[in-house]
Amino acid sequence: MCFTIFAMNKVVSSADEAIRDIPDGATIMIGGFGLCGIPENLIRALVRKGTKNLSTISNNVGVDGLGMGLLLAAGQIRSHIGTYVGENRLLEQMVLEKKIDLELVPQGTFSERIRAGGAGIPAFYTPTGFGTIVAQNKETREFEGRMYVMERGLKADFAFVKAWKGDKWGNLVYRKTARNFNPMMATAAKVTIAEVEHLVEVGEIEPDQVHTPSIYVKRIFQGELYERKIERRTVRKASGS
Repeated sequence: MCFTIFAMNKVVSSADEAIRDIPDGATIMIGGFGLCGIPENLIRALVRKGTKNLSTISNNVGVDGLGMGLLLAAGQIRSHIGTYVGENRLLEQMVLEKKIDLELVPQGTFSERIRAGGAGIPAFYTPTGFGTIVAQNKETREFEGRMYVMERGLKADFAFVKAWKGDKWGNLVYRKTARNFNPMMATAAKVTIAEVEHLVEVGEIEPDQVHTPSIYVKRIFQGELYERKIERRTVRKASGS
């Protein structure tokens, strides 16, 4: 029996080309944890494009002047679902002034909501948050003597993910903690756009090393000018000091 494999070269020339059709009002998942594993080039391109009224889904909203903080400062984000306010004073100010809608979600629940969305699961039950404001206006149910909160899966129009290496078909490999939320977000959007540090030919990545299969990725490009900023630097005092 003979099989023919059809594949597509998904490479685009730049971040600006990759986000060319993102409209105002889009919902976008953006990978990263703090400033680790964030799609820096895609974020900067979206700032240049000036797309407005975005609904973003990400662990946090960067910091002042870095990462998603650039989108926030440009007034491009209308609402955000995440787990952590972090070091972003502007976000805190905008929430207090009701200039942005913010939904904070327990981090494990956040991860599972994205995973569920990517797996086609519309909702699930979790004990996390029961009896707190997290459960307000949500369905609750008892299972085996314990109360659970129903949470909805999360999906998006676009997902921005950052990988260490990818091939021209869109197979991705993440590096260490920069993997974070990127793999699950790649599965939960209509259009997943990947920026990679190293773009290689098909066949250069061992199949067993692939973290995100190419079927989830629609566009890929090699990023540049990675700053790799540290959100909060902590150093140990020298011994004897």
